[in-house]
Amino acid sequence: MSADKWTPDHLMDPETRAIHLEQRRAQLLPIVDDLRRLAREMDAELKEMAAIEGDFPGQAMLRAWRVGKPLFKAADDIDQAIVDLVSFNARYQRAYEELPVNREEKRRRKALAKAEQPDAIEAGPADTAPAQKKQQFGDVFDGLRRGA
Repeated sequence: MSADKWTPDHLMDPETRAIHLEQRRAQLLPIVDDLRRLAREMDAELKEMAAIEGDFPGQAMLRAWRVGKPLFKAADDIDQAIVDLVSFNARYQRAYEELPVNREEKRRRKALAKAEQPDAIEAGPADTAPAQKKQQFGDVFDGLRRGA
């Protein structure tokens, strides 16, 4: 990593992607903790403030909640950023690392199953089935076969 900058090339490798996730987690978790602490303390301070002259009953508490809410939201947003980074890691792994392997495994199983099937399928009963149905139901299905 030149100049401490992450590039998409770094995130394509599982090991460096894990390092990136841990570095971001180590950077962001203290910020989340500090913001939550600060939000709780500010919320308590705001709730203890006396009502301003002309306030209606409960207006001071509502104002305290309204003013303090963005601090709690900021902490939640940064916490969500950590969750989003984990989600990115899992989605990248499933979509770009595991998917080709799973598809190859599926192709291999399909080829193996096809190789195990008997080569000669008796054509006798399959050929007589449409004739038997035509005799049984008459010309009812002829229009459907023609695309009517």
